[in-house]
Amino acid sequence: MISPHDASSASSQPIIEADDVFRTFEIGTSKIEVLKGVSLTIQRGEKVFLFGASGAGKTSLLYTLAGLERPTKGRVLIDGSSLYQQSRREQARVRNRRMGYVFQNYSLLPELTALENVLVPAMIGGNPDQKRAEHLLDHVGLGSRAGHLPAELSGGEQQRVAIARALMNDPEMIFADEPTGNLDSKTGAGVMDLLLNLVAEQQRTLLVVTHDRSLAQAGDRRLELADGRLLS
Repeated sequence: MISPHDASSASSQPIIEADDVFRTFEIGTSKIEVLKGVSLTIQRGEKVFLFGASGAGKTSLLYTLAGLERPTKGRVLIDGSSLYQQSRREQARVRNRRMGYVFQNYSLLPELTALENVLVPAMIGGNPDQKRAEHLLDHVGLGSRAGHLPAELSGGEQQRVAIARALMNDPEMIFADEPTGNLDSKTGAGVMDLLLNLVAEQQRTLLVVTHDRSLAQAGDRRLELADGRLLS
């Protein structure tokens, strides 16, 4: 079993590892190999940007590392334990308690208010702490918009709600897939600054997928993916 916040883990143990990961999709009679033997390590507290052109396999790699897509071959390790060898229930628990997600299209539930959207991970986990959700909305500058529906918020505001939601269960790892992709450059820069500051403040591990070469310089380390392979 993967234990959350395992204080006994050696400081040198990577929090995330990919070991010769392949990801193949079948479309009709055709097979498309999206990831072709990717191996990497991410240390606890690192801010890593995964850069590459459209179709390079960035999102598939992020989803595979984040417990959302099982690799066709290879292993994903969280604190040295194989994620996909866990039961489905245990994988779901790891995703809910240890991982937070920020998506390009925000993925907010349209019928829920900003506050209710932030609460969703905690509700799934059985601990809906409304005061924490309110605090997080304040922290991302949206305390006064807690009662608004997503349709009543700008794109930048929706992404700030999504960041607050990603932090709701105090996860160790944040996975962000093109978090500024639907925003203009000024709004996107503000959202990225907010995300980086919050992650640094809380000493969390961050993996960001982006096609923006300049944005990819913002982290501690940049990895480049091309045609399903990491470039050395």
